[in-house]
Amino acid sequence: MIKNICIFASSCNFLEEIYYKEAKELGFLLASNGYNLVYGGSCLGLMWACAEEAKNGGSLITGIMPEKLKQFDVHTNYCDKFYETPCMRTRKAKMDEMSDALIALPGGFGTLEELSEMIVQKQLGYNNKAIVILNTNGFYNNLLKFFEDIIEQKFANKKAQKIFYVAKSPADAIEYLKNYTPEDVSVKKEDIYSR
Repeated sequence: MIKNICIFASSCNFLEEIYYKEAKELGFLLASNGYNLVYGGSCLGLMWACAEEAKNGGSLITGIMPEKLKQFDVHTNYCDKFYETPCMRTRKAKMDEMSDALIALPGGFGTLEELSEMIVQKQLGYNNKAIVILNTNGFYNNLLKFFEDIIEQKFANKKAQKIFYVAKSPADAIEYLKNYTPEDVSVKKEDIYSR
């Protein structure tokens, strides 16, 4: 059963308003549908917009931040639980450990790294969690085209198309989570080494 949703998202405060609007809407919908939130622990950007709205709606909030970022004093005391990790790698592992599904909102290189790692984890069968890409304002269009190119040119198996779901809106993302049925999309030896 999906209960704890991990959010990957930008920590930037200087984006177009539509991104904050949808992040807040997602936080509201997470709370109103009984989900808890696991995120990077920041008081900035889309991460905070989503987390604050979820918290205000009654979600339990878990923040996870590497010590180097915590030294920048960008964390929040708003979290119900807060974990400090030695580095980014251990942060990602802790976020994975504490969540049942994930949603990637628009973000920078950190968000891309987190999303990519979770796609690979699922591709190799280490987990079978729901992975949702929230494509606010068409932000991920070019990345999704690149993913298509990867598959078309056989750098990844066609099964990769089923690893993640692209949501058009926060409501679409929530609906997907509510109806998510795990399916084995992990690659097998023959997928890699035979035509």
